[in-house]
Amino acid sequence: MNIDLVKRIVLPLLVLIVIIQVWSGIAHTVEDFPTPSDTYVAAFGGINEFDDEVVGVLSDPFYIENVDDKGIFWQIMESLKRVFGGFALALIIGVPLGLLIGMSKNAQYAFDPFIQIFKPVSPLAWLPLLLFIFQDINLTAISTIFITSIWPIIINTALGVKSVSEDYMNVAKVLQFTPMEKVVQIILPVAIPFIFTGMRLSLAIAWLVIVAAEMLTGGIGIGFWIWDEYNNLAYHNIIIGIIIVGLVGFLLDTIMGLIANYFDYTKKGRA
Repeated sequence: MNIDLVKRIVLPLLVLIVIIQVWSGIAHTVEDFPTPSDTYVAAFGGINEFDDEVVGVLSDPFYIENVDDKGIFWQIMESLKRVFGGFALALIIGVPLGLLIGMSKNAQYAFDPFIQIFKPVSPLAWLPLLLFIFQDINLTAISTIFITSIWPIIINTALGVKSVSEDYMNVAKVLQFTPMEKVVQIILPVAIPFIFTGMRLSLAIAWLVIVAAEMLTGGIGIGFWIWDEYNNLAYHNIIIGIIIVGLVGFLLDTIMGLIANYFDYTKKGRA
């Protein structure tokens, strides 16, 4: 029997039991706070504590009642559309800018102060201004994700460029490579693992930001759905929404992590 595999299964289960016990304790302390069993019924359907038949949020995730009333699947899809829209913009602009900063000291001196100033700004600070500019929910969410998720891509790309050995750069000079040849044949093969690490961090930030953005801008999306359930006093659905957000974020991070590992030549070399 693989002891490590057993630990990977048993230890998380033990932590889950503790979490459920703490959750139950909070439910018995705080009035109207949903219990784990109530939340399970709200998620998958069944009979609640009042002997009422409940249709679970996850039992019919694909329904479409009208434009503003859709199942949880469509809420997640709308959020992912905005996330990947902002993430794609961050990637298109962030990678070339990171390459430029990594290759040029002058570019680093020019951009670094602004990166350090804007990098820690909360997405909630950008939302009112961007909403005023675009007057559109989707464009506001996408632009907020773009602004807040571009920094890891720029920083990690620049770091990847700087990690290129001077010997390689000297070879490029001897062979009289053009700047484009230098980037494609020398810099990118070394910088790609760093770029994908930046992409992984950027995507995690993008998914984190979308929930807050949708809570404030409204419309269709998992963030607004959670806020709407709060207004409806459906606290069990808020917990379901939190778990869904966490699971989707975990899935996105896992996929991006696998892609990053695939392009990480250092790990391949150790293997």
